[in-house]
Amino acid sequence: MKQPSLDGLMKNVDSKYTLVVTAAKRAREITEGSLKLVESNSYKPVTVALEEIANNKIGYERTKSGIK
Repeated sequence: MKQPSLDGLMKNVDSKYTLVVTAAKRAREITEGSLKLVESNSYKPVTVALEEIANNKIGYERTKSGIK
């Protein structure tokens, strides 16, 4: 899969800030050894995280202290 388009990613989040924070947190989890939730040709954790967001495999929860 090619890198997901920004338009496609924005359908699954409410802002670019949320997208960046969610992708960064998920990429960190993947780097620390978490299993990938999608089949990807990429070895880059950020690309894998963005593909997971594009495929609705991960989400986010907005709290008063930040994004979970």
